[in-house]
Amino acid sequence: MDWVNLIQWPAMIASIAAAWYVAAERKDNRNWGFWLFLLSNLLWLIWSIPHSAWALAALQLILAGMNIRGVLKSAT
Repeated sequence: MDWVNLIQWPAMIASIAAAWYVAAERKDNRNWGFWLFLLSNLLWLIWSIPHSAWALAALQLILAGMNIRGVLKSAT
């Protein structure tokens, strides 16, 4: 389970980088931000399930849906 604990660090870095890119003025950077958010959603989900952090897992699934919407909207 030690490898699972290490996942929280890349998840945090991906979340911070995603927030930076989503706030960008350039459309392609915003698109990258949504993809990074999806990566962070996946990493947080992988971390939350073995830790029985069910509220965090549910949050990540909901946020992933919102980020998929962001990817689709930024592609048009």
